[in-house]
Amino acid sequence: MSDRLNTLACIFDARSPRISAYNIHEWIHDNLRLAEEDVQMIQVDGPKRIVYIKFTEEERLKEVLQVTDGLCEYKHDNAEISQVSVEIAGMGINKVRLAGLPPEIQEHTVNEHLNKYGETIRLRDEMWAAAYRYKVYNGVRIAEIKLKKHIPSHMSVAGNDIMISYDGQSPTCYRCNETGHLQSECPP
Repeated sequence: MSDRLNTLACIFDARSPRISAYNIHEWIHDNLRLAEEDVQMIQVDGPKRIVYIKFTEEERLKEVLQVTDGLCEYKHDNAEISQVSVEIAGMGINKVRLAGLPPEIQEHTVNEHLNKYGETIRLRDEMWAAAYRYKVYNGVRIAEIKLKKHIPSHMSVAGNDIMISYDGQSPTCYRCNETGHLQSECPP
């Protein structure tokens, strides 16, 4: 799992024409109004139509999010206009893996815990693969969540300690649940 701190994801319409790196740089300058000192890195994922912009300052990232309200436009050379979603990298709809939940825990109880971090779209039980003799629930639930903020890597749900993982998740300390260090480095 990757950890993208202070990074915006600009998600271009997948059906839009490809955009050159030069035009992406110009769009960032003209539409997001970023100065060179605001930007630490620009990474283009062409096949996924995502541009990652790593900021030097978190405050500047927050300003851009507020000004754009999560949506921009890109005007192509042929005058076609594409919508561009602007969000914190790792946010948006994610498949979140919740390990260690007994089947007795009701869906509404799980949703109550997850709704602090975003809107739960769907929750399903994961089953053992067909290669195994027993094709039954394996204690893992998969939640599709439109994240508003990152979920810690563990939490307690109805008295059960569960592990949580998803792409782009920030690693958190198992002891204090803070980012930036692991349990072995946790200050007392």
